Formats: sequence, C-alpha cells, structure tokens
Amino acid sequence: MPDLKDPRDLESFGIALADELPGHWHSTYHRHAEYADQFPLADDVWDMNLVSAAIADIVLEQDAVLTRDDGARLYVIGRPRHDEEYLVAAMAPSGLGPEAFRGVREPDGIAVPDDPARAAKDVTSDLLPRYEKAAALVQHNVDHPAPAPLSPAPEPERVVMTWYGDGLLAAKSTSQEAARALHENGFTWDPSEQAFVLSGDDTAHQARCVREAGAQLARHDIGVIMRHPPSGPGLQTTAAQPAPAPTRPAARTR
Repeated sequence: MPDLKDPRDLESFGIALADELPGHWHSTYHRHAEYADQFPLADDVWDMNLVSAAIADIVLEQDAVLTRDDGARLYVIGRPRHDEEYLVAAMAPSGLGPEAFRGVREPDGIAVPDDPARAAKDVTSDLLPRYEKAAALVQHNVDHPAPAPLSPAPEPERVVMTWYGDGLLAAKSTSQEAARALHENGFTWDPSEQAFVLSGDDTAHQARCVREAGAQLARHDIGVIMRHPPSGPGLQTTAAQPAPAPTRPAARTR
C-alpha cells in the first residue's frame, strides 16, 4: 500500500474553499494515524472514479469535510502524485438504506487546482449541480419507496380423484373442508390407503356422488383433478392427509 507523504496544507485549503463556495459552509480537518482511520468518513464518499480509487490505493494522512448549513457534505483530499491539485467529492446522505439510492448515479468527484477561488468555481459549476440532482433523486426514492414485491399467489386447493380398473374411485383431500365434502357425498375414509374411496358397484350412483362432491368443493374454491390409476398395484399415498370428517360435520368458524 503506497504511503505518500502529503506536505500540502489541506487544513488551510479546506477553510479557504469553504469560504469561496456559495452558501454557508464550514470545514472540518482530520489527520489519520493509521490507514484504517480514513475509512469511517471515506465510506460515505459518493464516487466510483478518481476519489474512490485514491482512497483504496493510498494511505491518506489527512482529509477535510466541508459541510453546508443544510447538511450537504464535500470530501477533500490531496490528489496523489499531483502536488498542485486536490480531489473533491460529494458525500452521500447518511442514515439511508440501499433502496434510497436505487437508480441514482454517483456524482463522481473532480480534481481541482491548488487555488481555492478557481477550485470553488469548478466545484460550483461541475460537482455541485450533479450532487444536487443525485440528492434530489435519493430524496424522491425516500418519499416514494418502491412497493414491496407481491407474494406469489398461493396454489389453489385441489382434490385429486383417481379411477382404478375395478371401478373404484379414490380421492386425496388436502384440507378438512375437502374431506367434509367428500364424506358428505358418499366417499368413505379408508385408513389403510389414506384416501377417501367410492366403490363402482353402481356407476350411476358413483357419477352422481362425484358431481355433487365436485359442486360442493367448487363452492369452496376447491378444484377437482381426475387421474388414471398409477402403474403400480394399490393406491399410492403421496402426502399425509387430514383426518376424515365426522359423520355430522361441525359448524364452520372463523
């Protein structure tokens, strides 16, 4: 990590630059004993170009922060390897989450000459307008946060009915409401198969029970899926099922 001694009088330059800028600014000077000391302030530097590169690559012995009465802040350091120039960057508004900066481009800092009057003109004509625009966009994001993403709609409930070769119909329910509808329309709970079954001895009766169960399920927004039998023998349990509904169902409650 290069450790370039910076002989410039940054403290005096910061004060002079603050006096030259339009509005009311004051300068706060900081001296750093160690490399890590530069980051608590540097982390707020709103730059992805010259200034951030200097902060990352050079051990900065000193910096200055210029603060305007409304809270706007500018970060000032000597430009490495350019003895007659300084770097000035905006500092991002503090205390905001990443969503506040959504879609906002960083108002990258600029190099200015070692002349406070000329430097103030460059900051006023170039950096500050971009800073004000970016800050306004951040405030807009704060005032108009993006809506929270909608949760995916829950999968609609379905009762799966499977026909078997001997005419037996087996139904898998996913809720007590579905179990009740099946039970009330002729289906019988078979604990060994974990399914409601309806024999095919009387096909007309079986068809009527299926229609009436389907209509009752539809009133509760529960669909019905009809399937052919699985290739293996017997009924296949794919998921734990609710207990069968009682013969006389209890009243619904909310």
